[in-house]
Amino acid sequence: MNITFIGGGNMATAIIGGLAGDEHHIQVVEPGAEKRQQLVADFNVTALAALPAAFTADDIIVLAVKPQVLREVCQSLAPVLGGALVISIAAGIGIAAMTRWLGSDRIIRVMPNTPAMVGKGVSGLYAAANVAASDREHATAIMAAVGATTWLAAESGIDDITSVSGSGPAYVFYFIESMIEGAVKAGFGEEEARRLVLATFDGAVELARQSPLPVATLRQNVMSKGGTTERAIFRFEADGVKPAIVAGMQDCRDRSVELGVELSKD
Repeated sequence: MNITFIGGGNMATAIIGGLAGDEHHIQVVEPGAEKRQQLVADFNVTALAALPAAFTADDIIVLAVKPQVLREVCQSLAPVLGGALVISIAAGIGIAAMTRWLGSDRIIRVMPNTPAMVGKGVSGLYAAANVAASDREHATAIMAAVGATTWLAAESGIDDITSVSGSGPAYVFYFIESMIEGAVKAGFGEEEARRLVLATFDGAVELARQSPLPVATLRQNVMSKGGTTERAIFRFEADGVKPAIVAGMQDCRDRSVELGVELSKD
């Protein structure tokens, strides 16, 4: 594949790293000179300060820029697009808006997440019905280089998955952060607290992955009646931890919809 990344930030770097070593021609358009030098040194890609003079229908362009500048980037791309496949990993902005700005509807939206940086990402993908199966296959191959992929039946699914896997790592980090704080309060040093908590998460996730039991049952299996774990869970329940997480996820989805409306205006 001939792949051009517009933007060389963390997510683009993660995807490029996952693709490195395969037989792809990769170039990155990145205004920062230091960042361009680093990309060349790390991945042996072609790094450009500005857009190429023209693309062709055989090219794939990955829009890896902040949503706030996506309209400007798309409008700059339009005269040189040449029918290329466009894959956008910018949050919020829908295909209808990008179609207006690019003058093309050969577009696929992707919602990745930050564990892509360690090859453990989850990406939700959406394409309109007119997008060719081969284009979908290319998008799947690119995102599979950094983790799991799932195709969404409707574009609104991008907002849904944003609230689950897109923003989900932050929820997990928040819980890890809280447990580390609790471990330090119990008397452990910061480093030991971090090691214990991360190992606990790692083991619990692996058990949940391998066990055929529902996670609620796995949780109940740790709780002896009248015991220590039960006391902790009772506090979580009394303080409404689970409803707060569910409500927070809905707030996240609502904000994703709002941002899409705000940033898609001409």
